[in-house]
Amino acid sequence: MDEPAKPGWLERLGAWLSPEPDNREELVEILHAAYDKNLIDADALSMIEGVLQVSEMHVRDIMIPRAQMDVIDIADSPAAFIPFVIEAAHSRFPVIGENKDDVIGILLAKDLLRYYAGEEFDVRDMLRPAVFIPESKRLNILLKEFRMNRNHIAIVVDEYGGVSGLVTIEDVLEQIVGEIEDEFDFDETEDNIIQDRSGRYRVKAVTEIADFNEVLGTQFSDEDYDTVGGLVVSKFGHLPKRGEHTVFDGLKFQVLRADSRRVHTLLVEKLPQEA
Repeated sequence: MDEPAKPGWLERLGAWLSPEPDNREELVEILHAAYDKNLIDADALSMIEGVLQVSEMHVRDIMIPRAQMDVIDIADSPAAFIPFVIEAAHSRFPVIGENKDDVIGILLAKDLLRYYAGEEFDVRDMLRPAVFIPESKRLNILLKEFRMNRNHIAIVVDEYGGVSGLVTIEDVLEQIVGEIEDEFDFDETEDNIIQDRSGRYRVKAVTEIADFNEVLGTQFSDEDYDTVGGLVVSKFGHLPKRGEHTVFDGLKFQVLRADSRRVHTLLVEKLPQEA
């Protein structure tokens, strides 16, 4: 006689949720209690919290600001902008006319293969329609629209119709599952500190303070904390959420990725020295 199958974590969690919580705060407390009792693991807890968070967040909370958008000028020839495409390593690029408020369409990097194949190539003919969304759109609604329309990128506009940034489906999913690393992101064991084109540094929180000091020329002590994450959390005085920032010793530390238990990735910027 076959033994009955052991209940999965969802079934065990369902039993734990009796009686049902009356509000979101109670639900979060129950989830953490379930984690403490090993009914769900850390990854499951983090993703559930991410889903709850996405339902409350708006596009403006995660969009890539206008100033940081990597765009292609429609007036440039492929020979002129392809080196930029290779350096940026994105799969999709907004194409603009006179300025960033004039987004004509979206160019897929893979369509540039036709140019290399020697085919007749006109950038305008390659453009896909751009999708425009307001800053106030909720992320759960945007994710649903991305899935329904099979779209991966949207241009964000403000109340006056001007472009304020862009957002991708990856940006939304990272709020749920954590940072999605690809072949252009740093790997798990190397390159803990990456400098971007604007001169800022993307730093893993587990980076040892000694390594951080060596790259950025700082002199932080590692007597109390071994990692940059530990140092930064101590300066916050609490576990920060994504988007929070703090400034000390001439550096601005912004949280790029964090969950309910730890900080994962930081954006570090050297501030101009006061005269």
